[in-house]
Amino acid sequence: MKVEGWLFLGCGVFFAGADVVYWYTSYDPTGTTALALAVGLALLTGFYVLFTGRRLPPRPEDNPEGEIIEGTGEIGFFSPRSWWPLFLGFSGAVMFVGVAFGWWLVLIGLLMVLLSSIGFVFEYYRGLFSH
Repeated sequence: MKVEGWLFLGCGVFFAGADVVYWYTSYDPTGTTALALAVGLALLTGFYVLFTGRRLPPRPEDNPEGEIIEGTGEIGFFSPRSWWPLFLGFSGAVMFVGVAFGWWLVLIGLLMVLLSSIGFVFEYYRGLFSH
């Protein structure tokens, strides 16, 4: 994970330099703020990946002498099918449309988002795919 961490940190340094140049050439506060937020996002992600990578065992892709066979095996559990992302997206749409139509619809949409999130998180605790 070292490569990914240093890549994000390098992007943060590049964005910082671009931010300074952008500010001195345009004096635009909106674009400068957006680039400054991009600097913060890249640096935060880079430090997180480096910090987390030190606590995890080395991955096969981090070994320059590694073989393809080292990366085989179970990667994790992936959902075969789920309707909850559709419900969650619809609920979010109802909530954001409520900003235009009225706060009562925002509250209904927020309740729908809450219930859909609970269903999405606890989807595999009961039923056919429970572990």
